[in-house]
Amino acid sequence: MNIQVFGDYEQMSAFAADIVLGELERKRTLKICAATGNSPTGMYGLLAQAYKDRPEIFNGLHILKLDEWGGLSADHPGSCEHYLRQHLLEPLKIPNGRYTGFTPNPKNPENECERIQHIMENGEPIDLCILGLGKNGHIGFNEPADMLQPFCHVAQLSEESKGHGMVENMDQKPKYGMTLGMQNILSAKRIILLVYGVGKDDAIAMLKKKMITPRFPVTFLWLHPHVDCLLVENVR
Repeated sequence: MNIQVFGDYEQMSAFAADIVLGELERKRTLKICAATGNSPTGMYGLLAQAYKDRPEIFNGLHILKLDEWGGLSADHPGSCEHYLRQHLLEPLKIPNGRYTGFTPNPKNPENECERIQHIMENGEPIDLCILGLGKNGHIGFNEPADMLQPFCHVAQLSEESKGHGMVENMDQKPKYGMTLGMQNILSAKRIILLVYGVGKDDAIAMLKKKMITPRFPVTFLWLHPHVDCLLVENVR
């Protein structure tokens, strides 16, 4: 894992955007697994700006949604679907044929996870996986546990996840999450871990210990050969 520390959010976002644009230059049919939340928003904004100047380099880009809150409609402002459409899919003009994601609020969440897993197993591998870091060490909705699940699954949300900025002001919190599993994530050719936000100092310290434990899922990224961890420390 290559850990790089930045002075502010804008610097981190710019560096991450440059990585993505560089990968797109090398492979126009790039497949990106995209996280939601505050950490990648700045990077997505810079990609939207780049699209205005060079739309052609995005013509083959495929987006895969990392996870989704259970029980929220697609147009709910707190859903991952709404976030990605606002910050990534619409600005980059990604059509439905080049987008794969958990259906928000499905009738059968387990079947929905099986559907996404089947698509992943029969499609092209993830070229670049964009991740954020939860205060309790989760990535996607892979929450701290005695054992982690390798593939797409329905996740029981931790209290930390229920307090996430996307849903913290909701009267009724999402009851579950749907997410790619740890093996799905680790199968990506390259990973960018963006770490920014108040209250993440302890999480950063734990990550730097290089100790792998399912009680802090992000530590499994130490097993991957090509991870760029971009972080801003001491955010207040």
